[in-house]
Amino acid sequence: MTITTRAAVCREPRRPWEIIDLDLDEPKAHEVRIRFHAAGLCHSDDHIQKGDAQMRFPVVGGHEGAGVVEAVGADVTRVAAGDHVVCSFIPACGQCRYCSTGHQNLCDAGKNASTGEFPDGTFRFHAGGEDFGGLCVLGTFSQYAVVSEFSCIPIPRDIPFEIAALVGCGVPTGWGSAVYAAGVRAGETVVIYGAGGVGSNAVQGARYAGAKHVVVVDPVEFKRDMAKVFGATHTFADAKEAHEFVVETTWGQLADHAIITVGVLHDEVIARALDVVGKSGKVTITAVGGGWIDANAGLFIGYQRRAQGALFGNCNPLYDVPRLLGLYRSGDLKLDELITRRYSLDEVNQGYQDMLDGKNIRGVIVHEH
Repeated sequence: MTITTRAAVCREPRRPWEIIDLDLDEPKAHEVRIRFHAAGLCHSDDHIQKGDAQMRFPVVGGHEGAGVVEAVGADVTRVAAGDHVVCSFIPACGQCRYCSTGHQNLCDAGKNASTGEFPDGTFRFHAGGEDFGGLCVLGTFSQYAVVSEFSCIPIPRDIPFEIAALVGCGVPTGWGSAVYAAGVRAGETVVIYGAGGVGSNAVQGARYAGAKHVVVVDPVEFKRDMAKVFGATHTFADAKEAHEFVVETTWGQLADHAIITVGVLHDEVIARALDVVGKSGKVTITAVGGGWIDANAGLFIGYQRRAQGALFGNCNPLYDVPRLLGLYRSGDLKLDELITRRYSLDEVNQGYQDMLDGKNIRGVIVHEH
């Protein structure tokens, strides 16, 4: 039996999000139906809507979400009806080569993130005879969705859904970029480019790992001010000013790490990041966009600089999502402060405009039922 759900969809690149009713199929084997209560407005969805990232259209937006499991299909063992869950934007099957070696962020079950189709080649969202995929095979901009059990992580019932939604992508991506991917250690100097929803958590991760200097570069004053709330020791509007500060404060040794979490990746920020790290320095690229690494080979080799990409902050969602919520409970991770504004589903386009205008660290859709 199908049900009807309201959802924000994008029919083709560069068209605004549109609110429509969709038919939603029942969950099949290893699938569950979730009633979403909250969804985060991550920049990745805007990249899809703008046509900056590859995606099959039409698509139901949203890959940060938390809610309640309403129904389960056959053979589901990870969750049960009534469970409160957060959805991981990359599933963790627990059995593939990557999951079994501690790299759940690279799980093979995430291969259909850009098509939104299930492993059997079918879809669960439909309207007017057309199949709609869910972004990352989720679609949290819908009141209800059918997702793989491998995308579900049970959470304690006392965790607010709006908070839980954020640990499905932005929080672990940023926090893990500092703690795991970069491997920040006590006493080091870290420069973070971009202090939005992901960068703010890279700041928190670097601070928690014990960095002496957590330097943030962001042109938006509001984001720089908030970066200090999350643990930044110094903030700059301009990368050149940040570079000069790093040279002076490290006596010319430069930074140990640069982490790129800007909204749109571009060549200049990569060049700035490579220049700001010293010998054996590491550049971790988490941002999405079209930038290229164009470095002087002599300095790249002579300084033994390293550049790497990071997906999901190298986190293992089944372990790290509960861990991060535990840090939130103990007061070691600020999550309430990440939410700048709350929106209804009808306000999704306004939410993204506010993000692009630099007004939000993270906007959250609160679903009405």
